[in-house]
Amino acid sequence: MNQTCCPQYTIRCHPLQFQPSKSHKKVLKKMLKFLAKGEISKDNCEDEPMDSTMEDAVAGDFALINKLDIKCDLKTLSSDLKGSIESEEKKKEKNLKKEGSKELIHPQAIEEKLGSGEPSHSIKVHIGPKPGKGADLSKPPCRKAKEMRKERKRLKLMQQNAAGAFEGFQAQGQPASLLPKAKSNQPKSLEDLIFESLPENASHKLEVRVVRSSPPSPQFKATFQESYQVYKRYQMVIHKDPPDKPTVSQFTRFLCSSPLEAEHPANGPECGYGSFHQQYWLDGKIIAVGVIDILPYCVSSVYLYYDPDYSFLSLGVYSALREIAFTRQLHEKTSQLSYYYMGFYIHSCPKMRYKGQYRPSDLLCPETYVWVPIEQCLPSLDNSKYCRFNQDPQAVDEGRCKDLDRVRVFHRRAAMPYGVYKNHQEDPSEEATVLEYANLVGQKCSERMLLFRQ
Repeated sequence: MNQTCCPQYTIRCHPLQFQPSKSHKKVLKKMLKFLAKGEISKDNCEDEPMDSTMEDAVAGDFALINKLDIKCDLKTLSSDLKGSIESEEKKKEKNLKKEGSKELIHPQAIEEKLGSGEPSHSIKVHIGPKPGKGADLSKPPCRKAKEMRKERKRLKLMQQNAAGAFEGFQAQGQPASLLPKAKSNQPKSLEDLIFESLPENASHKLEVRVVRSSPPSPQFKATFQESYQVYKRYQMVIHKDPPDKPTVSQFTRFLCSSPLEAEHPANGPECGYGSFHQQYWLDGKIIAVGVIDILPYCVSSVYLYYDPDYSFLSLGVYSALREIAFTRQLHEKTSQLSYYYMGFYIHSCPKMRYKGQYRPSDLLCPETYVWVPIEQCLPSLDNSKYCRFNQDPQAVDEGRCKDLDRVRVFHRRAAMPYGVYKNHQEDPSEEATVLEYANLVGQKCSERMLLFRQ
């Protein structure tokens, strides 16, 4: 970690507390629009930047408004705010008219120019816009949609704060009739955004199927060739692999074979534990596959490949959101399954930073093996590629081997501590090899795992 050019930090997300960002919502809405109408502009449809540190432009305004001591009547508050907005619009309209009047040319000046023999096309007369063209100065100037949204949000927030103030007055004896009616405005959950109902005449149908890949289920075998062809095309188009590289054997070894054993405990999820492929079927054909491991405490995302023809749907982001929702679904049956692992976070690789935008999430300290919120890690990573995230000087460095004799070894079909194993070994380099292994995995893991020795 401290020697490589691109340190890899284990990252995990907390799905139960996850809230989709504005960019996440855009991707989900884009998919729903595509499924419903079948028409979507493929221009500029690459994955939106998932920078969760960027807040709405009105966030600063909200912070100021929240500090206001609102003790006025709701109607007065609303009318005052509306009045200030209207006065601002009138000022803009007045300024625009002044600017427009400067461009008007007096008729006498026109006659002088015509008499001087100058070509008529050089005369610019701006008396007013033609019908259907230009701005109508008799109406308020057009405003950007962003500004209008900001004003609506300001008004909404101030109304909510005022409603809260009125509730306080009611507690002091104010009649309830003076209070505005409570209006629930809870943000949509991730599931609401994903599974929003589509019209009966929707253009497309999307189905997500979870099939066991190891050992392969009948459904996995039946769709193997179709899934492989999507993978092959993805590797060739997206990763520029030559046609002979993504072979069937390479695909099987990379994404199908797994050391995990299939388990179906009574208190586990219906699909059981092990390795799976999450297939995305669009109108009867596979367009993407998410390779995942389902474990007792988490869903681990391994890989995603998709048909490049559908890259405009931002399938990388969409599949991650579906996997987070899937983890939440499994949690309902298996309460201890509550994490979503995204593999490694590589801060020094811009293409890998997107994993940090699914929050709340943690990075694993490479020295103490303590989970640290990613917000606390990023400033350190900006200064140095390799960091110890846990700043507690008293924390034990789990990366160091404190007792080599307690390392567990598997030798001749038997598990034993290294202290027993070394008594039967004469190779002087064996201890250095076992020590290197123990330092890599840490003392705690070295006592839970078995190091195979022949």
